[in-house]
Amino acid sequence: MNMAGGTPKHPYHLVDPSPWPALGSLAAFLLFFGFTLAMHPDMLGQGIGNVMKSVHWWALAPGALLVVGVMYWWWSDVIAESRVYHTSVVQLGLRYGMILFIASEVLFFAAFFWAFFDASLYPGAPNQPIRTEATGGIWPPKGISIIAPFDLPLMNTLILLLSGTTATWAHHAIIEGNQKDAVRGLLCTVLLGLVFTSVQAYEYIHAPFTFSQDIYTSTFFMATGFHGFHVLVGTIFLIVCLIRAAKGQFKPKQHFGFEAAAWYWHFVDVVWLFLFFCIYWWGAGKAPIALH
Repeated sequence: MNMAGGTPKHPYHLVDPSPWPALGSLAAFLLFFGFTLAMHPDMLGQGIGNVMKSVHWWALAPGALLVVGVMYWWWSDVIAESRVYHTSVVQLGLRYGMILFIASEVLFFAAFFWAFFDASLYPGAPNQPIRTEATGGIWPPKGISIIAPFDLPLMNTLILLLSGTTATWAHHAIIEGNQKDAVRGLLCTVLLGLVFTSVQAYEYIHAPFTFSQDIYTSTFFMATGFHGFHVLVGTIFLIVCLIRAAKGQFKPKQHFGFEAAAWYWHFVDVVWLFLFFCIYWWGAGKAPIALH
């Protein structure tokens, strides 16, 4: 923020030159280049291919470490700047930005629901002979045993809904200046998020079908898997907020970092409700339930 005689010239925050955007781009390139090499080790020749076959998924390590490092240092700068430069005008702009980001995430998941409903509502479409042959003209496709919707999925639904209430508890505690309750609410939310992820992992391990089995299984794993990834990201956000809350960095009128994380977490809750009702419950149809 430019200063004139110690008085701000405007309420906006003009950031100083930073190395993090360039380093972040490099880190992302290295991460996806390593991912590509791990999947196609011979693409740079036989010699490098032999090395990559021995390294395999460790090819992701340099890019992944640099991504984590850039995230830590960049966000540390943002947190430090927020204590000085995030005026009410800046916070309003950040809120608009977060709203647009969540809107883009809604469209991201809309693509998976579109694919699922297109296949489930028209499994025997006359203009889709390959799909009809693969599904047998029914949904779920022939030969599929589904996960019982009122078993682990229902439990995970209750876990996420409960985590939404504890996040709201933490939010109200911050607004009221109650640091202890804010920490308690955030701790409960993080623990519930970790429990959800653990249950989801157990469900995947014991799933009665595989990713590439047919269109039902691929849409199931893509939609629920990306949701699980978002839960992990949201849990990391909340862990950072928990640390900041424990240090007393959130104030009743300046806590957008937590607010953004809470919005994201509630978005994740709502997406899961659609996944549960549409894919686990309605999408199961009359298919046999797999027994663990």
